[in-house]
Amino acid sequence: MSGPADDEPQRRLTARGLKTKARIVSAAADLMQVKGVDATTMDDVRAASGTSKSQIYQHFRDKNELVMAVIEFVGDIVIRRETDSLGHVSTLNGLRRWRDALVQANDLRHGAYGCAIGSLAGDVADHDEAARAALAQLFRTWSRLISGALTRMQERGSLKPDVDTDYLADGLLASLQGGYLLAQTAGDAGPMGRALDMSLNYIETLSTS
Repeated sequence: MSGPADDEPQRRLTARGLKTKARIVSAAADLMQVKGVDATTMDDVRAASGTSKSQIYQHFRDKNELVMAVIEFVGDIVIRRETDSLGHVSTLNGLRRWRDALVQANDLRHGAYGCAIGSLAGDVADHDEAARAALAQLFRTWSRLISGALTRMQERGSLKPDVDTDYLADGLLASLQGGYLLAQTAGDAGPMGRALDMSLNYIETLSTS
């Protein structure tokens, strides 16, 4: 666990230093999304970020520390996006619009690369406990956002009151992640759309209308 001494370098960072650190993390995130975590080297990150080796090691002691920063960076982007998308959803049509936005965004990349969080999980969860725990927390947060939308549907009376919204949210998130993987391997977002449709169609059978 870090203590006051470990936090001291962070407090001493200048605005320029913070920008350099952010550039390193952003470049590392892009590389790890495309090449994978294991195949991305610190030299790759140095070249992509336009920084020196000393600058990288000024901010990150090793690759594991950089990976944790990438997880935080990517997780913040995804969770902010999903909070904006799901934060006020309270209808099945709202969930379908959420589905459409995700599929259309992935279709622009021809299904490539999959989910940013899911790709990191596949690369590091088996051999980095700290990274696995951080990623698991991100997935729990994402699932709670979906569950919140389903709970609001219940409160509106459009979803049966005895439905376990947490259970449904986990299932819908699993369909999304599986859909991302199928889209990535197929080079086509179609399987992702179908996976989400199956889950949403099941949720529709639990509606009160």
